[in-house]
Amino acid sequence: TFIQKLVLLSVPLSSLLGTCVYEVTSQGAWILSLVKREYSVGTVLECAVKCNIETAFTCRSFMYIEKDQECLTIPANGKIESVLRRTSTSLYEKKEYLMECVNGIGMDYRGTTSKTNSGKTCQRWASTYPQRPNMTPSTHPKADLESNFCRNPDGDSKGPWCYTTDPGTRWETCNIQNCSEECMHCSGKNYRGKISTTENGYTCQHWNAQKPHNHGYIPSALLEKYLEENYCRNPDGDPRPWCFTTSPSKRWDFCSIPRCTSEPPRVVEELTCATGDGSAYRGTIGVTASGKACQVWATQTPQQHNRTPDNYPCKGLELNYCRNPDHEKMPWCFTTDPETRWEYCKVPSCGDVPGPGHLTLHHDDDDNEDYDDDVNEDCYVDDGTDYRGMVTETISGKRCQSWSSMTPHSHNKTPQVFPKADLRRNLCRNPDGDRAPWCYTTDPSVRWEFCSVNRCPTAPKPTPKPDKHDQPKPKPSQTPSDDSRDCKVGNGGTYRGPTSMTVLGVTCQSWSAQSPHQHTSFTPESHPDKGMESNNCRNPDNDANGPWCYTTDRNQKWDYCQIPDCVYFWSPAGLKCGQPVSKPRRCFGRIVGGCVSKPHSWPWQISLRTNTGIHFCGGTLIAPQWVLTAVHCLERMFYIFLAVWSPAIINDKVLPACLPEKDYVVPPGTECYVTGWGETQGTGGEGLLKETGFPVIENKVCNRPAYLDNRVKEHEMCAGNIEGGADSCQGDSGGPLVCHAQNTFVLQGVTSWGLGCANAMKPGVYVRVSKFTDWINSQIKMNS
Repeated sequence: TFIQKLVLLSVPLSSLLGTCVYEVTSQGAWILSLVKREYSVGTVLECAVKCNIETAFTCRSFMYIEKDQECLTIPANGKIESVLRRTSTSLYEKKEYLMECVNGIGMDYRGTTSKTNSGKTCQRWASTYPQRPNMTPSTHPKADLESNFCRNPDGDSKGPWCYTTDPGTRWETCNIQNCSEECMHCSGKNYRGKISTTENGYTCQHWNAQKPHNHGYIPSALLEKYLEENYCRNPDGDPRPWCFTTSPSKRWDFCSIPRCTSEPPRVVEELTCATGDGSAYRGTIGVTASGKACQVWATQTPQQHNRTPDNYPCKGLELNYCRNPDHEKMPWCFTTDPETRWEYCKVPSCGDVPGPGHLTLHHDDDDNEDYDDDVNEDCYVDDGTDYRGMVTETISGKRCQSWSSMTPHSHNKTPQVFPKADLRRNLCRNPDGDRAPWCYTTDPSVRWEFCSVNRCPTAPKPTPKPDKHDQPKPKPSQTPSDDSRDCKVGNGGTYRGPTSMTVLGVTCQSWSAQSPHQHTSFTPESHPDKGMESNNCRNPDNDANGPWCYTTDRNQKWDYCQIPDCVYFWSPAGLKCGQPVSKPRRCFGRIVGGCVSKPHSWPWQISLRTNTGIHFCGGTLIAPQWVLTAVHCLERMFYIFLAVWSPAIINDKVLPACLPEKDYVVPPGTECYVTGWGETQGTGGEGLLKETGFPVIENKVCNRPAYLDNRVKEHEMCAGNIEGGADSCQGDSGGPLVCHAQNTFVLQGVTSWGLGCANAMKPGVYVRVSKFTDWINSQIKMNS
């Protein structure tokens, strides 16, 4: 597990440092803070001591760099500043600043709640508009009046409060659960207590852990869900909080948490229209968008379900009115038609905030446009006002909030206010003429950020076609069959080649030497199986950037080595896996219901054909001589003519997809894409490569009785739209499901099976590639 208390000779850190306990937020994490103090220490415990006795500022977290034996104390943490990826670094945060509940009247509350009891947004403490505050960071320096978080600087008996952004309401109390009050309101969506045992007596698994159960509820990717330690939470709209368990035989279980006797948070009811996803709609529309009558929520005929008023209190499930009790994208209902389980409703939108009224049962036709090649490029010109690309991540890697959503950030940058800004889904845009495309983030503590979109070159140069002589066949001496070859697979953790020089040409220090640089963390004795017998470049700590070494330069303790990737050892310079030269359309949600792909935009897509040239399955190029496909595609191999493959020539039209990290589970809601030449069921594009995009669905949700009813195994994953309308189908089997992150497409799934094609509540099922990463690499290594 990544969460642990620091210990020294089995003595808890808390006994050495008073009451402060630190939480390892993440390995490979870094907070970029302008205010910090640097120390040279030998151990992470010494760094913790430095943070605890820091006098220059209130130390909320520290970062320890093991290779450098360097300690950085900072006043920020992951709830205040962005957490970036940086190898060889561990981020530790004081737990008192991570808790989202109050003790007593909450004068020591340091959480990130920024809304009042009635749902009003808090004003920043340092701001003077619309309220002119009496209490500011300068008048109350010890009250931690940062950002617009609820605080109690004056000891108010009702607990933390804030000035509001509503000109008519100067201040209000915030609704924050008491740490000693182990109860929940409604379905426990906002439960922040510390119960970590299920109703059947199972101990909860830490949310950061992936053992004994792999899952996609990753705290760093779902910051708005407050997945702290191993406490019971409700991140997916279930009737009450739950957790994964530490028992291998029980994946998850509900927690027994009593209902609070105090009044639940008030909902500003919307009686005639809906804002955002319509969760506050309490009107009386009782028919679906196609005209079907809604079923009464309290009945079980003709549809059986668990969305009952008892299971989902506070959701307004009265009579048969359209509602959104479970985080769907708009109000919906079960129907009285036995053949149609449920449908969305057509509810008007409120004022300048977009509601679901303009949406159909499936997706807008806008998602299916035949874009010009230059419209969808992932770069921007000038300030990016006209940018229409498909990036949905900020510069620090945060996922963008949907423009039509008011959670976690309320705003007025909506499609109706900015009708020409193309504010679809959660795509990066620049509706207000800022200096570059941006978006609101799904991190409650970071309202918005600029996006990870590059500025277009001022004079784009056409990509030259590679000359056939630029692709020599590998020489036998270049392809040894073991790890002594001078190239790396993945991050080079198994690299045993002879290189012993850094990227700057400095000779490496022997791993067993202590001069010119002393070190204790990485020696032949501490890592006997890492090949550290000499001074060759190695990667004993699985650094994501590859092999490195301590150097013989007294002014540079360590540096990376220049080791080429084995997969691209004979590839043209500049081409990387998962980064096609021709950018895909990234048609999201319409392949059944998809759109025709741009030529060469999915350069890893393979067509498996019979000896008569008939396509029967897809596949994915993962290395010049390797294709990954589904086993059932090859079960009747005597019907298939297989050519003896020679290595594929990697160029701007042929490129492998990247493989995922071992056992990585894609977080729910992640945007992924499937491609293929399979059955289109009359939606057009027959015989052409089609694509469609849709979100990942966590296995826990996908295995609900109304969905795939426990058919999905741990080595499989689900993706699709719950309402149907877009899916992979027959003939797409064996093809890729790729997910986009950090400007790269990663092969996360192999198209496997489904219950029909594009049916509501029956998403597609894909083999989870991360479960087989070691096997794939071993096969490539064994047969290279």
